[in-house]
Amino acid sequence: MSYTIEAQTRTDLGKGSSRRLRREGNVPAIIYGAGKEAVSIVFAHKDIINIQANDDFYTSDLTIVLDGKEVKVRAQAMQRHVFKPMIEHVDFVYA
Repeated sequence: MSYTIEAQTRTDLGKGSSRRLRREGNVPAIIYGAGKEAVSIVFAHKDIINIQANDDFYTSDLTIVLDGKEVKVRAQAMQRHVFKPMIEHVDFVYA
């Protein structure tokens, strides 16, 4: 099964801006990999909360539509809230 997430590049970095994004219902994330530059992104929490519950989310390639361009990635790490059903940050690697 293929998953697609709409995302935008993120220019404001740091703890304060990440907290503002989470309060607005967004998830800060990063895409990195060998030989390529790391890209900070942001996407809607509703876009990932349901698809991350599937087992193949962590083993299959995902498509992130980043400012109109498709980027193939894999989920590397995910930080979750301690007791709320919320995702706080996601690390993706280039596939």
